[in-house]
Amino acid sequence: MIVIGGGPAGMMAAGRAAERGARVLLLEKNQTLGVKLLLTGGGRCNLTNATFDDRALLARYGKGGEFLFSSFVQFGTEETIGFFNRRGMATKVEPGNRVFPFSDSARSVLEVLTHYLREGGVEVRSGAAVEALLREENAVVGVRLASGEEIRAGAVVLAAGGASRPETGSSGDAFAMLRALGVAVNTERSALVPVAVKEEWVKDVQGISLDDAKATVFVDGKKELQGRGKLLFTHFGLSGPLILKMSRSIGELLSYGSVVIRIDLMPQREIGALREFLHELLRGEAINKTIKNALATLMPSALVDVVLATANTAADVPCHSVTREQRHAIAEAIKGLPLSTMHLLGLEKAIVSSGGIDLLEVDQKTMRVRSHDGLYVVGDVLDIDRPSGGFSLQVCWTTGWVAGNMVPCKV
Repeated sequence: MIVIGGGPAGMMAAGRAAERGARVLLLEKNQTLGVKLLLTGGGRCNLTNATFDDRALLARYGKGGEFLFSSFVQFGTEETIGFFNRRGMATKVEPGNRVFPFSDSARSVLEVLTHYLREGGVEVRSGAAVEALLREENAVVGVRLASGEEIRAGAVVLAAGGASRPETGSSGDAFAMLRALGVAVNTERSALVPVAVKEEWVKDVQGISLDDAKATVFVDGKKELQGRGKLLFTHFGLSGPLILKMSRSIGELLSYGSVVIRIDLMPQREIGALREFLHELLRGEAINKTIKNALATLMPSALVDVVLATANTAADVPCHSVTREQRHAIAEAIKGLPLSTMHLLGLEKAIVSSGGIDLLEVDQKTMRVRSHDGLYVVGDVLDIDRPSGGFSLQVCWTTGWVAGNMVPCKV
Protein backbone atom coordinates (compact mmCIF):
# COMPACT_ATOMS: atom_id res chain seq x y z
CA MET A 1 0.00 0.00 0.00
CA ILE A 2 1.17 3.52 -0.83
CA VAL A 3 0.10 6.65 1.03
CA ILE A 4 0.72 9.95 -0.77
CA GLY A 5 1.21 12.76 1.72
CA GLY A 6 2.72 12.90 5.20
CA GLY A 7 0.18 15.19 6.78
CA PRO A 8 -2.27 14.24 9.55
CA ALA A 9 -4.66 12.23 7.35
CA GLY A 10 -1.84 10.43 5.56
CA MET A 11 0.01 9.52 8.74
CA MET A 12 -3.17 8.27 10.37
CA ALA A 13 -4.05 6.15 7.31
CA ALA A 14 -0.53 4.72 7.06
CA GLY A 15 -0.32 3.98 10.77
CA ARG A 16 -3.70 2.27 10.93
CA ALA A 17 -3.06 0.11 7.85
CA ALA A 18 0.34 -0.94 9.22
CA GLU A 19 -1.21 -1.69 12.59
CA ARG A 20 -3.50 -4.14 10.78
CA GLY A 21 -0.57 -5.86 9.10
CA ALA A 22 -0.31 -4.09 5.76
CA ARG A 23 3.05 -3.27 4.24
CA VAL A 24 3.00 0.52 3.86
CA LEU A 25 5.12 3.05 1.97
CA LEU A 26 4.48 6.69 2.87
CA LEU A 27 5.63 9.20 0.23
CA GLU A 28 6.14 12.85 1.30
CA LYS A 29 7.42 15.50 -1.08
CA ASN A 30 8.75 17.67 1.76
CA GLN A 31 11.91 16.72 3.59
CA THR A 32 9.98 16.17 6.83
CA LEU A 33 6.53 14.98 7.84
CA GLY A 34 3.78 17.17 9.25
CA VAL A 35 4.95 20.55 7.94
CA LYS A 36 1.43 22.00 7.82
CA LEU A 37 0.40 20.23 11.02
CA LEU A 38 3.03 22.19 12.94
CA LEU A 39 1.37 25.46 11.85
CA THR A 40 -2.12 24.63 13.03
CA GLY A 41 -3.64 26.45 15.96
CA GLY A 42 -0.82 28.98 15.93
CA GLY A 43 1.64 26.15 16.51
CA ARG A 44 -0.42 24.73 19.38
CA CYS A 45 -2.48 22.35 17.20
CA ASN A 46 -6.24 22.47 17.82
CA LEU A 47 -6.54 18.74 17.15
CA THR A 48 -10.31 18.30 17.49
CA ASN A 49 -13.50 19.70 18.98
CA ALA A 50 -14.92 18.15 22.14
CA THR A 51 -18.49 17.93 20.88
CA PHE A 52 -19.37 14.32 21.60
CA ASP A 53 -22.85 14.32 20.08
CA ASP A 54 -22.04 13.19 16.54
CA ARG A 55 -25.11 14.79 15.01
CA ALA A 56 -24.41 18.14 16.66
CA LEU A 57 -20.78 17.93 15.56
CA LEU A 58 -21.58 16.91 12.00
CA ALA A 59 -24.06 19.76 11.65
CA ARG A 60 -21.05 22.08 11.68
CA TYR A 61 -19.84 20.60 8.39
CA GLY A 62 -22.91 21.67 6.43
CA LYS A 63 -23.65 19.41 3.47
CA GLY A 64 -20.54 17.37 4.21
CA GLY A 65 -21.96 16.23 7.55
CA GLU A 66 -24.22 13.60 5.99
CA PHE A 67 -21.30 12.18 4.03
CA LEU A 68 -19.15 11.95 7.15
CA PHE A 69 -21.71 10.22 9.36
CA SER A 70 -20.64 6.64 8.57
CA SER A 71 -16.99 7.53 9.12
CA PHE A 72 -17.59 9.29 12.44
CA VAL A 73 -19.47 6.24 13.71
CA GLN A 74 -16.26 4.28 13.14
CA PHE A 75 -13.79 6.85 14.49
CA GLY A 76 -15.04 10.12 15.96
CA THR A 77 -14.00 12.74 18.46
CA GLU A 78 -13.89 10.42 21.47
CA GLU A 79 -11.77 7.92 19.57
CA THR A 80 -9.39 10.67 18.48
CA ILE A 81 -8.84 11.99 22.00
CA GLY A 82 -8.44 8.42 23.24
CA PHE A 83 -5.93 7.67 20.47
CA PHE A 84 -3.60 10.45 21.60
CA ASN A 85 -4.19 10.01 25.33
CA ARG A 86 -3.35 6.28 25.18
CA ARG A 87 -0.08 7.16 23.49
CA GLY A 88 0.98 9.42 26.31
CA MET A 89 -0.20 12.81 25.04
CA ALA A 90 -2.41 14.60 27.56
CA THR A 91 -5.05 16.96 26.18
CA LYS A 92 -7.06 19.89 27.47
CA VAL A 93 -10.30 21.57 26.42
CA GLU A 94 -10.48 25.33 25.95
CA PRO A 95 -13.43 27.67 25.17
CA GLY A 96 -15.41 26.64 22.14
CA ASN A 97 -14.72 22.97 23.01
CA ARG A 98 -11.35 23.29 21.26
CA VAL A 99 -8.98 20.46 22.21
CA PHE A 100 -5.23 21.08 22.42
CA PRO A 101 -2.27 19.01 23.57
CA PHE A 102 -1.56 19.84 27.21
CA SER A 103 1.94 20.85 26.13
CA ASP A 104 0.51 23.61 23.89
CA SER A 105 2.79 22.32 21.16
CA ALA A 106 1.82 20.85 17.78
CA ARG A 107 5.07 18.92 17.92
CA SER A 108 3.57 16.69 20.63
CA VAL A 109 0.91 15.61 18.12
CA LEU A 110 3.51 14.99 15.43
CA GLU A 111 5.62 12.91 17.81
CA VAL A 112 2.67 10.62 18.55
CA LEU A 113 2.02 10.12 14.86
CA THR A 114 5.64 9.47 13.90
CA HIS A 115 5.92 6.94 16.73
CA TYR A 116 2.73 5.31 15.41
CA LEU A 117 4.40 4.96 12.00
CA ARG A 118 7.59 3.50 13.44
CA GLU A 119 5.63 1.12 15.63
CA GLY A 120 3.88 -0.29 12.56
CA GLY A 121 7.01 -0.48 10.46
CA VAL A 122 5.85 2.10 7.90
CA GLU A 123 8.54 2.95 5.36
CA VAL A 124 8.78 6.73 4.92
CA ARG A 125 10.38 8.33 1.87
CA SER A 126 10.78 12.09 2.07
CA GLY A 127 11.57 14.33 -0.87
CA ALA A 128 9.43 12.00 -2.98
CA ALA A 129 7.02 14.06 -5.09
CA VAL A 130 4.33 12.03 -6.85
CA GLU A 131 3.67 13.11 -10.43
CA ALA A 132 0.82 10.78 -11.41
CA LEU A 133 -1.27 7.79 -10.43
CA LEU A 134 -0.77 4.61 -12.45
CA ARG A 135 -3.99 3.14 -13.81
CA GLU A 136 -4.86 -0.16 -15.43
CA GLU A 137 -8.46 -0.28 -16.69
CA ASN A 138 -10.58 0.87 -13.72
CA ALA A 139 -7.96 0.32 -11.03
CA VAL A 140 -5.12 2.41 -9.61
CA VAL A 141 -2.06 0.20 -9.34
CA GLY A 142 0.69 2.54 -8.20
CA VAL A 143 2.36 5.90 -8.67
CA ARG A 144 4.93 7.62 -10.82
CA LEU A 145 7.32 9.96 -9.03
CA ALA A 146 8.60 13.26 -10.43
CA SER A 147 11.96 11.49 -10.80
CA GLY A 148 10.35 9.07 -13.27
CA GLU A 149 10.42 6.10 -10.91
CA GLU A 150 7.29 3.97 -10.90
CA ILE A 151 6.17 2.13 -7.77
CA ARG A 152 3.34 -0.38 -7.88
CA ALA A 153 1.00 -1.25 -5.03
CA GLY A 154 -2.30 -2.97 -4.40
CA ALA A 155 -3.85 0.25 -3.04
CA VAL A 156 -3.08 3.96 -2.96
CA VAL A 157 -4.34 6.44 -0.37
CA LEU A 158 -4.31 10.01 -1.69
CA ALA A 159 -3.68 12.33 1.26
CA ALA A 160 -1.80 15.14 -0.49
CA GLY A 161 -4.00 17.90 0.93
CA GLY A 162 -5.92 20.65 -0.81
CA ALA A 163 -4.55 23.83 -2.34
CA SER A 164 -4.28 25.97 0.76
CA ARG A 165 -0.62 26.29 1.74
CA PRO A 166 1.72 25.60 -1.20
CA GLU A 167 4.82 26.26 0.89
CA THR A 168 3.82 23.30 3.10
CA GLY A 169 3.13 20.96 0.18
CA SER A 170 -0.64 21.54 -0.10
CA SER A 171 -0.49 22.91 -3.62
CA GLY A 172 -3.35 21.16 -5.42
CA ASP A 173 -1.36 18.14 -6.66
CA ALA A 174 -4.06 15.73 -5.52
CA PHE A 175 -6.71 17.53 -7.54
CA ALA A 176 -4.59 17.35 -10.70
CA MET A 177 -4.03 13.61 -10.21
CA LEU A 178 -7.74 12.99 -9.79
CA ARG A 179 -8.69 15.05 -12.82
CA ALA A 180 -6.18 13.10 -14.90
CA LEU A 181 -8.20 9.98 -14.04
CA GLY A 182 -11.44 11.66 -15.08
CA VAL A 183 -12.67 11.95 -11.49
CA ALA A 184 -14.89 14.95 -10.75
CA VAL A 185 -13.17 17.62 -8.66
CA ASN A 186 -14.94 20.78 -7.57
CA THR A 187 -13.05 24.04 -7.92
CA GLU A 188 -10.89 24.74 -4.91
CA ARG A 189 -11.45 28.04 -3.14
CA SER A 190 -10.29 29.62 0.09
CA ALA A 191 -12.42 28.72 3.09
CA LEU A 192 -10.58 29.93 6.18
CA VAL A 193 -8.40 32.90 5.31
CA PRO A 194 -7.29 36.16 6.92
CA VAL A 195 -8.77 39.51 5.88
CA ALA A 196 -6.80 42.44 4.45
CA VAL A 197 -7.91 45.97 5.39
CA LYS A 198 -7.12 49.51 4.20
CA GLU A 199 -6.17 51.09 7.51
CA GLU A 200 -2.44 51.55 7.99
CA TRP A 201 -2.66 51.52 11.79
CA VAL A 202 -2.97 47.72 11.85
CA LYS A 203 0.79 47.59 11.22
CA ASP A 204 1.29 49.35 14.56
CA VAL A 205 -0.75 46.72 16.43
CA GLN A 206 0.36 43.63 14.53
CA GLY A 207 0.80 40.64 16.80
CA ILE A 208 -1.72 41.81 19.37
CA SER A 209 -4.21 39.08 20.19
CA LEU A 210 -7.57 39.53 21.91
CA ASP A 211 -9.01 36.47 23.64
CA ASP A 212 -12.53 37.91 23.56
CA ALA A 213 -13.56 40.31 20.81
CA LYS A 214 -16.66 40.86 18.72
CA ALA A 215 -16.62 41.55 14.99
CA THR A 216 -19.64 43.08 13.29
CA VAL A 217 -19.68 43.26 9.49
CA PHE A 218 -21.55 46.02 7.65
CA VAL A 219 -22.22 46.27 3.91
CA ASP A 220 -22.90 49.81 2.78
CA GLY A 221 -23.75 50.67 6.37
CA LYS A 222 -26.16 47.75 6.90
CA LYS A 223 -25.35 45.13 9.53
CA GLU A 224 -25.00 41.71 7.88
CA LEU A 225 -22.88 39.47 10.09
CA GLN A 226 -21.57 39.20 13.64
CA GLY A 227 -19.26 36.88 15.55
CA ARG A 228 -17.35 36.69 18.80
CA GLY A 229 -14.11 34.97 19.76
CA LYS A 230 -10.34 35.22 19.59
CA LEU A 231 -8.91 37.81 17.19
CA LEU A 232 -5.41 38.56 15.97
CA PHE A 233 -4.20 41.81 14.41
CA THR A 234 -1.63 41.31 11.64
CA HIS A 235 0.45 43.62 9.46
CA PHE A 236 -2.17 43.34 6.70
CA GLY A 237 -5.36 43.24 8.75
CA LEU A 238 -7.20 40.62 10.76
CA SER A 239 -6.82 36.93 11.51
CA GLY A 240 -7.45 34.52 14.38
CA PRO A 241 -10.29 32.01 14.86
CA LEU A 242 -13.01 34.69 14.93
CA ILE A 243 -12.07 36.14 11.55
CA LEU A 244 -11.18 32.82 9.94
CA LYS A 245 -14.64 31.45 10.72
CA MET A 246 -16.27 34.52 9.19
CA SER A 247 -13.97 34.84 6.18
CA ARG A 248 -16.06 33.01 3.60
CA SER A 249 -19.15 35.08 4.43
CA ILE A 250 -17.06 38.26 4.36
CA GLY A 251 -15.75 37.27 0.94
CA GLU A 252 -19.28 36.81 -0.37
CA LEU A 253 -20.39 40.16 1.09
CA LEU A 254 -17.56 41.99 -0.72
CA SER A 255 -19.41 41.41 -3.99
CA TYR A 256 -22.41 43.38 -2.71
CA GLY A 257 -20.81 46.63 -1.64
CA SER A 258 -18.38 48.38 0.70
CA VAL A 259 -17.58 46.13 3.67
CA VAL A 260 -16.61 47.58 7.04
CA ILE A 261 -15.74 45.41 10.04
CA ARG A 262 -16.20 47.01 13.45
CA ILE A 263 -14.16 45.43 16.23
CA ASP A 264 -15.59 45.54 19.77
CA LEU A 265 -12.60 45.37 22.09
CA MET A 266 -14.74 44.85 25.20
CA PRO A 267 -17.83 42.80 24.25
CA GLN A 268 -18.39 41.84 27.88
CA ARG A 269 -19.66 45.39 28.59
CA GLU A 270 -22.60 47.07 26.86
CA ILE A 271 -22.02 50.65 25.70
CA GLY A 272 -23.92 52.19 28.62
CA ALA A 273 -22.02 50.16 31.19
CA LEU A 274 -18.72 51.00 29.49
CA ARG A 275 -19.46 54.72 29.59
CA GLU A 276 -20.22 54.49 33.30
CA PHE A 277 -17.08 52.40 33.89
CA LEU A 278 -14.91 54.96 32.10
CA HIS A 279 -16.51 57.79 34.06
CA GLU A 280 -15.66 56.07 37.35
CA LEU A 281 -12.12 55.22 36.18
CA LEU A 282 -11.26 58.70 34.96
CA ARG A 283 -12.78 60.46 37.96
CA GLY A 284 -11.44 57.96 40.45
CA GLU A 285 -8.09 56.21 40.75
CA ALA A 286 -6.84 57.52 37.39
CA ILE A 287 -7.88 61.15 37.85
CA ASN A 288 -4.30 62.47 37.87
CA LYS A 289 -3.06 60.25 35.02
CA THR A 290 -3.11 61.04 31.34
CA ILE A 291 -5.94 59.42 29.40
CA LYS A 292 -3.43 57.19 27.56
CA ASN A 293 -1.97 55.82 30.80
CA ALA A 294 -5.43 55.24 32.22
CA LEU A 295 -6.60 53.27 29.19
CA ALA A 296 -3.35 51.30 29.11
CA THR A 297 -4.61 49.46 32.18
CA LEU A 298 -7.44 48.09 30.02
CA MET A 299 -5.71 47.17 26.76
CA PRO A 300 -2.28 47.10 25.04
CA SER A 301 -0.73 50.54 24.68
CA ALA A 302 -0.64 50.35 20.89
CA LEU A 303 -4.40 49.81 20.81
CA VAL A 304 -4.88 52.76 23.15
CA ASP A 305 -3.26 55.00 20.54
CA VAL A 306 -5.69 53.72 17.90
CA VAL A 307 -8.72 54.19 20.17
CA LEU A 308 -7.73 57.76 21.06
CA ALA A 309 -7.03 58.66 17.44
CA THR A 310 -10.42 57.26 16.43
CA ALA A 311 -12.05 59.25 19.23
CA ASN A 312 -10.11 62.38 18.21
CA THR A 313 -8.69 62.72 21.72
CA ALA A 314 -5.08 63.68 22.52
CA ALA A 315 -3.10 61.05 24.40
CA ASP A 316 -1.68 63.50 26.96
CA VAL A 317 -4.98 64.96 28.15
CA PRO A 318 -5.27 64.58 31.97
CA CYS A 319 -8.17 62.35 32.96
CA HIS A 320 -9.73 65.13 35.03
CA SER A 321 -9.91 67.25 31.86
CA VAL A 322 -11.56 64.67 29.61
CA THR A 323 -14.98 65.97 28.59
CA ARG A 324 -18.19 63.98 28.54
CA GLU A 325 -18.18 64.09 24.74
CA GLN A 326 -14.62 62.75 24.61
CA ARG A 327 -15.43 60.02 27.11
CA HIS A 328 -18.40 58.92 25.02
CA ALA A 329 -16.31 59.02 21.84
CA ILE A 330 -13.70 56.81 23.50
CA ALA A 331 -16.39 54.34 24.52
CA GLU A 332 -17.75 54.30 20.97
CA ALA A 333 -14.25 53.61 19.60
CA ILE A 334 -13.67 50.76 22.06
CA LYS A 335 -17.01 49.24 21.10
CA GLY A 336 -16.48 49.52 17.35
CA LEU A 337 -13.07 50.22 15.81
CA PRO A 338 -13.85 50.47 12.08
CA LEU A 339 -11.78 48.63 9.48
CA SER A 340 -12.45 48.87 5.76
CA THR A 341 -12.09 45.46 4.13
CA MET A 342 -10.12 45.30 0.90
CA HIS A 343 -10.08 41.58 0.15
CA LEU A 344 -9.50 38.11 1.53
CA LEU A 345 -6.00 36.75 1.30
CA GLY A 346 -5.65 34.01 -1.29
CA LEU A 347 -5.15 30.28 -1.08
CA GLU A 348 -1.47 30.80 -0.26
CA LYS A 349 -2.54 32.04 3.21
CA ALA A 350 -5.55 29.78 3.71
CA ILE A 351 -5.78 27.49 6.71
CA VAL A 352 -8.21 25.19 4.90
CA SER A 353 -9.30 25.20 1.27
CA SER A 354 -12.76 24.11 0.35
CA GLY A 355 -13.33 22.32 -2.91
CA GLY A 356 -11.93 18.91 -3.71
CA ILE A 357 -13.14 15.58 -4.98
CA ASP A 358 -16.89 15.52 -5.46
CA LEU A 359 -18.30 13.49 -2.56
CA LEU A 360 -20.52 11.50 -4.94
CA GLU A 361 -17.29 9.96 -6.25
CA VAL A 362 -16.40 8.49 -2.83
CA ASP A 363 -17.77 5.52 -0.86
CA GLN A 364 -18.49 7.21 2.47
CA LYS A 365 -18.00 4.00 4.47
CA THR A 366 -14.51 3.23 3.15
CA MET A 367 -13.12 6.43 1.51
CA ARG A 368 -12.60 4.45 -1.73
CA VAL A 369 -13.10 6.24 -5.03
CA ARG A 370 -16.08 4.44 -6.56
CA SER A 371 -14.83 4.51 -10.15
CA HIS A 372 -11.30 3.26 -9.42
CA ASP A 373 -10.49 0.14 -7.43
CA GLY A 374 -7.55 0.53 -5.08
CA LEU A 375 -7.78 4.34 -4.75
CA TYR A 376 -8.76 6.00 -1.47
CA VAL A 377 -9.00 9.72 -0.69
CA VAL A 378 -8.78 11.37 2.73
CA GLY A 379 -8.49 14.67 4.57
CA ASP A 380 -8.40 17.95 2.67
CA VAL A 381 -8.71 16.15 -0.67
CA LEU A 382 -12.44 15.81 0.13
CA ASP A 383 -14.83 18.64 -0.75
CA ILE A 384 -16.00 19.33 2.79
CA ASP A 385 -16.27 22.79 4.31
CA ARG A 386 -14.91 22.93 7.84
CA PRO A 387 -15.12 25.78 10.36
CA SER A 388 -12.12 26.51 12.53
CA GLY A 389 -12.07 25.06 16.03
CA GLY A 390 -10.62 21.58 15.51
CA PHE A 391 -13.11 20.47 12.86
CA SER A 392 -10.66 20.27 9.97
CA LEU A 393 -8.15 18.04 11.74
CA GLN A 394 -10.97 15.80 12.94
CA VAL A 395 -11.87 15.11 9.31
CA CYS A 396 -8.24 14.13 8.76
CA TRP A 397 -8.13 11.77 11.75
CA THR A 398 -11.48 10.20 10.90
CA THR A 399 -11.09 9.69 7.16
CA GLY A 400 -7.44 8.69 7.51
CA TRP A 401 -8.29 6.04 10.09
CA VAL A 402 -11.22 4.71 8.05
CA ALA A 403 -9.16 4.38 4.87
CA GLY A 404 -6.34 2.69 6.78
CA ASN A 405 -8.86 0.38 8.39
CA MET A 406 -10.57 -0.56 5.12
CA VAL A 407 -7.72 -1.24 2.69
CA PRO A 408 -6.99 -4.95 2.26
CA CYS A 409 -4.15 -5.93 4.59
CA LYS A 410 -2.25 -7.78 1.88
CA VAL A 411 -1.43 -4.52 0.16
